[in-house]
Amino acid sequence: MIPIKSIYLDHAAATPLSQETKEYLISLLDTYGNPSSLHSLGGQARQLLSSARESAAQFINARPDRIYFTGSGSASNTLAVRGYYTGRNCRILYSPIAHKSLLSCAKSCPHSHPLTVDRHGAVILSDLEKLLDASDLPALAAIDYANPEIGTIQDVQAIIDLVHSRRGLVFLDCTGSIPTIPVDVETLNADMLAFSAHKLGALKGCGLLYKKPCIKLEPLIYGSQEQGLLGGTENVLGIVSLGAALRQYDYSSVSPKNRDYVYDYVRHNIPDSYLVGSPVKRLAHNLYLCFRGVDGESLMILLDLKGIQVSTGSACNSHSRTASAALSVIGMDAADIHSCIRLSFGGKETREDLDYVCRTLKECVGRLRVQ
Repeated sequence: MIPIKSIYLDHAAATPLSQETKEYLISLLDTYGNPSSLHSLGGQARQLLSSARESAAQFINARPDRIYFTGSGSASNTLAVRGYYTGRNCRILYSPIAHKSLLSCAKSCPHSHPLTVDRHGAVILSDLEKLLDASDLPALAAIDYANPEIGTIQDVQAIIDLVHSRRGLVFLDCTGSIPTIPVDVETLNADMLAFSAHKLGALKGCGLLYKKPCIKLEPLIYGSQEQGLLGGTENVLGIVSLGAALRQYDYSSVSPKNRDYVYDYVRHNIPDSYLVGSPVKRLAHNLYLCFRGVDGESLMILLDLKGIQVSTGSACNSHSRTASAALSVIGMDAADIHSCIRLSFGGKETREDLDYVCRTLKECVGRLRVQ
């Protein structure tokens, strides 16, 4: 049966293209030149890449020559972390609730150590300080600015200041945070950071890495593109879609009001449910809820049949029933780990939409608990 309406609440996984970005991309479909070609069609493609690089640089207050385009957020994470430790005797201190790509990459370093986090997923600074002081090897702290699954925002400035005081470097995975938290690399004094395009209303298959020029990285793919760090013909449409999305991105429209409206209803109307992650330092569009005694995947499917798209966590882990790293590390009750769903709002939901979500959520949870 086709649902009466469709309400998309999985913006943390992917966001829709704006009409302006769609029209801009359509106008470029005949621009097929290779940016590495020296003729005029190649020049047109190079100019498009240059414009997108300038837009990305302005978006995070950086210089264009410090922006590198990759094929995804995961590729950016890998280029930053593996590119740093390859051929270098160093330590990687990593957040244990970071994205799977960052976790796997950090763990492959011979000298890697997980940071400790509290029950909300926030890095414990005193333990980070002890790790920094435990060895004379140079350290790269690799953390997620905010966890896109449970929504907790790290005390990023305090982490950067602490690591820098011990002559270390910090890499920030901003893919989860960039839709709701603006970044100024000069103010943060960030060493490296990354994010992906499809969280900001651009096409999938494009990521961004920023790094200071003093940081030398081993290439992820050998070749001449992206200053030799990532070979291969550039994804021109993906990159220009990111540039277009960033030029029109509006942080003033970001608000927690829709998230809080639904959470307030859940707190008062659906018993045996609770919020996972920080109740205060959390992403404005993120609502990660546990409904005790309910299978999260079954609830997600039931909601989808009612026209509401949510997730059980990170899309990168959606085909696995293995407990997510974040939920395990924060010490969540094992019986509750598979009883969670994530709602991530776009900000344009109407009051009618939100009321429908609230009613349907209560109905579906009740239905599953009866079974």
